[in-house]
Amino acid sequence: MHPTELDALYAFLAAAVVTALLTPLTMRLARALGAVDQPRQRGLAERPTPLLGGLAIFAGALVAGLLWLPDERAWHGVLIAAAVIVLVGALDDRLELPPLAKLAGQVLAALIVVHYGVEVERIRLPFVGLLSFPNAGGAITVVGLVAIMNVVNFSDGVDGLAAGVCAIIAAALAVIAFSLQRDAPGVLAALIAGASLGFLVHNFPPARSFMGDCGANLLGLLMGCLAVEGAVKTEVVLSFVIPLILLAVPFLDTTFVVLKRLKYRRPIYASDSEHFHHRMARIGFSRRRTIAYLYAWTIMLAGLALALRFVPYSDHKGHYYLGWSLLVAGIGLLVLAASVYLVYVLEILKFRRLDAIRLRRLRPEATPVEIEQDVTSDLETGEFQTVS
Repeated sequence: MHPTELDALYAFLAAAVVTALLTPLTMRLARALGAVDQPRQRGLAERPTPLLGGLAIFAGALVAGLLWLPDERAWHGVLIAAAVIVLVGALDDRLELPPLAKLAGQVLAALIVVHYGVEVERIRLPFVGLLSFPNAGGAITVVGLVAIMNVVNFSDGVDGLAAGVCAIIAAALAVIAFSLQRDAPGVLAALIAGASLGFLVHNFPPARSFMGDCGANLLGLLMGCLAVEGAVKTEVVLSFVIPLILLAVPFLDTTFVVLKRLKYRRPIYASDSEHFHHRMARIGFSRRRTIAYLYAWTIMLAGLALALRFVPYSDHKGHYYLGWSLLVAGIGLLVLAASVYLVYVLEILKFRRLDAIRLRRLRPEATPVEIEQDVTSDLETGEFQTVS
């Protein structure tokens, strides 16, 4: 018997309720074990905050999964792998495992998933056609799952960000999965969204609990499995592109940070304060305003993904309908323009604020009007590029 949209609704509600109810218990456990995130220079926490919220997310996802996911080998593997990555993450939250140990745990969880049949065997790309991976599918899937786990983990740096973004992405993928007759992945998407929102009750700024590595890695693993089973495995032309669009915000954030670390020859796994949310904090955004911008950006991308799935711009056999194609292209251009503008504004405002601080130190007697005039001059002449 295939799951239905009603099953997905029940899974969503159950995961949300269980996660919301159990998070206070994980907070007590975290304090008892000493798994507490302390305020530090690169972080955005203002007070000691208990970790291990991922245990509640796992409990919500597990209950909903056992009740409403099909009794099939692939979903058994997903739940087993989820338990493994939660254990590894919880140990990291308490003991701060070495990077290689964390990576080994991620690879192990990904291997379990592949062993149970969650694997990319082929993908269909626009203008390219069907690509098959008869021998390399498992390795590609493991690399992809590990990458998504780290992307979600890297993005979990401000109250409510990872949980909210994952909830938005999972909700969009639930709709897309059911439209592709991928009912079981649709249920998985629904329970991910529910567990994320249930945790957000306690994680929305000012956060009372952090999901920690156990939660971020768990959501990354589940999102990766959802992308494989809910979209990539289908024969739809844009099945591979849609998850990339939905995950664009955390992927772009991670890409910028990793490239900057490589540029300055720092280890990729080393923590810093160059994520989007750190930049927003430096230009004066509150935590709520920061996540509002990033939520809005993710919602725009979700709208584009849904448009690509549901707007009848093509017969998917190489024939395009002009009017609908122009509509989709217009939506894509609007989302692209908004994305470029947001990144551009973040950079310009960051330099404006840093340059103003520098000028105030150099000229403490200057009036605010004079400082603003000098900052504007620096921006126009390009001198702001030397600010550090």
